Amino acid sequence: MSEQSSQMSVVQDHQAYLDGTHDFQIDIERLVKSDLVRTILETVMLATNARFAAVARVTNDRWVACRSVDEVNFGIAEGDEIEIQSTFCQTVRDTGDEVIFNNVATDKVYRDDPIAAKFGIVSYASVPIYRSDGSFFGTLCAIDTEPRDLGGLRAHAMLKMFANLIGRSLSAEERIEAQELELEHERKLGQIQEEFVAILGHDLRNPVAAFASGLRLLGKEPMPDKARSTLNLMRAPLHRMNELIDNLMLHAKSRLGGGINIRSTEDAPLAVAVTEVVEEIRAVAPERQVELDLRFDRPITCDASRIAQAVSNLLSNAMSHGAPGTPIKVVGECSSGQVIISVTNQGQEIPAELRENLFRPFQRGRTSEGEGLGLGLHIASTIARAHGGVIAVDSNAAGTVFSVQLPG
Repeated sequence: MSEQSSQMSVVQDHQAYLDGTHDFQIDIERLVKSDLVRTILETVMLATNARFAAVARVTNDRWVACRSVDEVNFGIAEGDEIEIQSTFCQTVRDTGDEVIFNNVATDKVYRDDPIAAKFGIVSYASVPIYRSDGSFFGTLCAIDTEPRDLGGLRAHAMLKMFANLIGRSLSAEERIEAQELELEHERKLGQIQEEFVAILGHDLRNPVAAFASGLRLLGKEPMPDKARSTLNLMRAPLHRMNELIDNLMLHAKSRLGGGINIRSTEDAPLAVAVTEVVEEIRAVAPERQVELDLRFDRPITCDASRIAQAVSNLLSNAMSHGAPGTPIKVVGECSSGQVIISVTNQGQEIPAELRENLFRPFQRGRTSEGEGLGLGLHIASTIARAHGGVIAVDSNAAGTVFSVQLPG
């Protein structure tokens, strides 16, 4: 067989495949990794007694071995090429018909064929492989230097079935790889978006801080009552802008860093932190009545500043959606092994179909009206979860209650 293998005119591209530089690298690797293709080739050899079987990538001018099992010692490995003119696969590609003979010496069509004579081929089968979209991929080949039953009805049907199976497998692999690439693209795009949000929030801090500083300086100057009234009105949107920036930054940090970090302390100053938040809201919206009732009767372990931020977001939500002229109630208490801080407002009931999406990022409550990015409730919920707690919502015609429920 050494003479025959030397006559195969193999273009040795196997090293290029190993180096990852082969033109058909993806096709070769896809078939090399396939247990299905390995099993098919071994089954073909076992069923027909052929000692060489391969799947080849066949184009208009190239024949490339993608997977082979060689017991004849032809010396054809993955990535190796044979001149396309020296194969029967060119005919298979051009016509779409199989080329099969059991014994070239007795075959009426191929007994004088120069290709068979040149390579010492006695029995041969080449069956086309098509992808699911109908495009031609290559061939499933079985070869021997001795007569084999490759053209019998059973062998022929088996070869066609296996070629069809390989084609479907290739299409499935390509679809999966395309989906994985799309998912990776979406993941990278999502990361870019999160980074943009983080940069946006960071870069907005300085101009908003400068604006706040200017308002404070103006507040110390003498001015007419109308001007002072206008100045007070400006403080409310400024507070809202700071709140939006805080939510943007915290959301971006949570997404990029894998969650919101909390620093729980024993006997945390929770009452002080919540009171400061309420006073801040009262200062920027003096026209709204905010009632505060805190009854924490034991030490509480938590991150007080983060819980206060959650309460602040719930208060802003109540301000936006509560009925004008009605009070907002903030109640904090320890009950049945829990710490519960509730924010209640009167107003329109939240429909049941909207409640399940309330705590998702960039979602709004009842309608598209109102201010905000839809991050406030999401941030509040994330802070509660970081403490091992939850935020519950109860809404009916009498009003809406959001409750931060923490263990403790």
